[in-house]
Amino acid sequence: MKTHLILTAAAAALALSGCGDKKETPAETTTVAGGETAVPATPAASPPAMLASSTIAANLAASPDHKSLAAAVTQAGLVQTLSGAGPFTLFAPNDAAFVQVPPVTRDGRMRPAQKDVLAGVLKYHVVPGKLTAADLSAKIAEGGGKAVLKTADGQDLTATKSGDAILLTSASGNKATVTQADVGQANGVVHVIDAVLVPKM
Repeated sequence: MKTHLILTAAAAALALSGCGDKKETPAETTTVAGGETAVPATPAASPPAMLASSTIAANLAASPDHKSLAAAVTQAGLVQTLSGAGPFTLFAPNDAAFVQVPPVTRDGRMRPAQKDVLAGVLKYHVVPGKLTAADLSAKIAEGGGKAVLKTADGQDLTATKSGDAILLTSASGNKATVTQADVGQANGVVHVIDAVLVPKM
C-alpha cells in the first residue's frame, strides 16, 4: 500500500513537472519570436492590453507600458480627442522613454499651469490619418529616403529608415525609433517609440 502511494505521488510530481515544462516552452518561443523584432519583450507584453476594438485613449489607459503617456494625455485634456473617430496615427512613447526625460522637465510639464505646453508636446506625437508601417515605408521611399509628416500641432516630423526600423527625427532634432509598429486601434493605429519627441517650442 505504501509503495502504491509513493508511486502515485511520484507520478503526480512528474506530471506537474511536465506541466511546468509546457508552461516554459511558450515563453521561450515568444522570446525567440520576439527576438526577430526590434524589441523582444514588447510584442509579448503590449498587444493584450491594446484591443483593436478600443480607442487609442482607452488602450493607453489599459496599457501597462504607457502609464506615463496615459497620465499626460489626461493632464493635457486630450482623452476626448483620442477617443474621437479620427483616424489618428499615434507615435506612443513607452514608460522607459519618459524616464529619459529630465525629472524637472517631466514633472514641470505635468503641472496645471503647463497644460497647453504639455498638450502641444503630445499633439506632436499625433499625425492625422492612419499610417501603417507599410504606408510610412512607402512615403519614405517616395521621398527619396525621408518622409515629412505634418503633426496635429502643425509642425513637421521627419521619418527615415535605419535598416528595417523606422526612425523619427523631431523638429528640435531629437530622435526616436519605432520599436513596435501597427498596433491596431478602433480609431487609428499606434506605433510604440523609445523616446519622447520634442517639438520646437
